[in-house]
Amino acid sequence: MTSAGADLVNQAMAALQRRDSARALTLLGQARVQAPDDLEILMNIALAQRVGGDLRAAIASLDRVLMADPYHFMAMLSKAALVEQVSGPKAAALVYRNVLKIAPPESHLPPGVAAPLARARTVVDQHADSLAQHLDARVAEVRGRHGNQSLGRFDEALQILSGRKRAYVSEPVDFHYPQLPAVPFFDRGLFPWFPELEAATDMIRGELEGALAAADAAFAPYIDYPAGAPVNQWAELNRSRRWRSLWLWRDGVRQDAACKQCPKTAELLSRLPLCDQQGYAPTALFSALEANTHIPPHTGSTNARLLVHLPLILPGPARFRVGNDLRSWKMGEAWAFDDTIEHEAWNDADQLRVILIFDVWNPLLSEAERELVTAMMLAKRDFYAS
Repeated sequence: MTSAGADLVNQAMAALQRRDSARALTLLGQARVQAPDDLEILMNIALAQRVGGDLRAAIASLDRVLMADPYHFMAMLSKAALVEQVSGPKAAALVYRNVLKIAPPESHLPPGVAAPLARARTVVDQHADSLAQHLDARVAEVRGRHGNQSLGRFDEALQILSGRKRAYVSEPVDFHYPQLPAVPFFDRGLFPWFPELEAATDMIRGELEGALAAADAAFAPYIDYPAGAPVNQWAELNRSRRWRSLWLWRDGVRQDAACKQCPKTAELLSRLPLCDQQGYAPTALFSALEANTHIPPHTGSTNARLLVHLPLILPGPARFRVGNDLRSWKMGEAWAFDDTIEHEAWNDADQLRVILIFDVWNPLLSEAERELVTAMMLAKRDFYAS
């Protein structure tokens, strides 16, 4: 923008302070002739139109900004507020939803934006609740005709459609096996050996307590990024003993010292159908989470295998979320879940929580597929080793 154009904008802003929107629009129009691609001039034109009460014209000006820059946060936030005034919260919610998608972190918000952004969240949440209630009422009669069936998937679909929940998919860090359903928790019937595992809870816990008492130092931080590596969501837990583990098998290698401390547990695991991939699996460990500690959302390496949890020490409330499914651990109850779906954990108790974790093949893979996956992963490792 030329100095003359900048002077026109300054004069326009002074006119707006006097609430003289007509004069401001005239000056801004002249400035735009000199700098037709300057989006801030368009933003100021929208402001002048808003001050003058022409809200639809202001929306049109903001739309021109967004056509040039679809991620212009202030333009979208301003448009949403105007749409709410002109057309109501139902129409505004669709714009506010996009505002929340592109909003900068709270620490980087422009001055004065915290309250409008909070309004955006309120409108989006209220719209989702209203739509969900509407959908619930409209399908109630049809749903009632199928009351004896398991309709959990439909219920979740309704929540996703309304915006109350988001859709979670498999997001493997390392390897994605196609055409496997993204199932958060798998049906217990697929694991006929669960009763044997669960019946051994007291025995496993006894060996765990001995290991905790005799060699706590062997429980190393689960997250251990080297200095200088990007830690992302793991900054708080990196190299922290708030989440630590004792490995019985790690990347397919038996950890002899730990297995010697817990011989009956190791023998039991050796009888179970653990995932078996040289250099990759099985993995088996005691996962110890300190009091009032949160494991942030993350995803695992591959959906070709699942993780099994067996709680061993539960001093109080402890929650676990996979996708939209939030559960609490219960003593003596195991579960298997797809850890490539976003998941997180909380120990809400005031004492240590410990879970036995190990991996098994995804039961939806055939024996041929399991052998081929193993051969393929070994080939990949060898490719990078050569």
